[in-house]
Amino acid sequence: MSQLSDLININLSETTSKIIAEYVWIGGSGMDLRSKARTLSGPVSDPAKLPKWNYDGSSTGQAPGEDSEVILYPQAIFKDPFRRGNNILVMCDAYTPAGEPIPTNNRYKAAKVFSNPAVAAEEPWYGIEQEYTLLQKNVKWPLGWPSGGYPGPQGPYYCGIGADKAYGRDIVDAHYKACLYAGINMSGINGEVMPGQWEFQVGPAVGISAGDELWIARYILERITEIAGAVVTFDPKPIEGDWNGAGAHTNYSTKSMREEGGYEIIKKAIEKLSLKHKEHIAAYGEGNERRLTGKHETANINTFKWGVANRGASVRVGRDTEKEGKGYFEDRRPASNMDPYIVTSMIAETTILGK
Repeated sequence: MSQLSDLININLSETTSKIIAEYVWIGGSGMDLRSKARTLSGPVSDPAKLPKWNYDGSSTGQAPGEDSEVILYPQAIFKDPFRRGNNILVMCDAYTPAGEPIPTNNRYKAAKVFSNPAVAAEEPWYGIEQEYTLLQKNVKWPLGWPSGGYPGPQGPYYCGIGADKAYGRDIVDAHYKACLYAGINMSGINGEVMPGQWEFQVGPAVGISAGDELWIARYILERITEIAGAVVTFDPKPIEGDWNGAGAHTNYSTKSMREEGGYEIIKKAIEKLSLKHKEHIAAYGEGNERRLTGKHETANINTFKWGVANRGASVRVGRDTEKEGKGYFEDRRPASNMDPYIVTSMIAETTILGK
């Protein structure tokens, strides 16, 4: 195994100028990440200079077998924490050979919103709190839980330390450092309320980059759990009963909200969100009705309410924002399996372009 490890860690720059680019894209389910690698003649820092590539869309649920070719368009470059050196990860979106975005290409739709001059002028910032649960590989039961049984009730696990409270910290820390290495603006991590559940935060990120960074952070996490022999799930309610679900709370601000008088802009934006509650809920993740029950720090899925420092609200405003009269708010409705391209662009569209 040591010889295999040595080969994996070969520094290509010692013998060649060639690099490896791992192209990453989203599969047909909307949550399954796919990737494949290709050799390039030298380092590349501009995605526009990367070649397009194709894949078999019939094997990802994105094209019929008789016309299966789907084209990858490189959109964002990150350093590869697995191969290191000049090697890169490339976030891509998918198009037909004729150049039309395929139906599952939510990045294309989001980019249209973020390129709108009114949206661009507001410089929308996002901070996404991605919760997830680590599972044992063979039994698909949370890491650290007794096989077929349950740990003690919730209470000591949130931000907890110790072998009887924090399960999977080596995976979490490896992921944290790998994301920072890759160039993702990872702002923090913490253990969550349910044992085996963790959270990482991406942001602040501007516009479309929030989606790119979160998807690559998810990709890196999946790769690390693969190495560790564990499984990560983004199910919004992985364990039924008196256990917290998993969300992707989305913190948001615009230039107007961050300036003097911004609190009034925030309140108007929240009012716009309240009028589009059903549309947002429908786009905020599969299975969210199992999580948004009005319990476990959630608002009921059928009700919209907001409040200052209220973790049982649909939208929460922080005490600092209220005190300073400007800042940001947190949309607590998105599920852990939400598509950040959809959620970020939808919030911007409703609050900036909405009447």
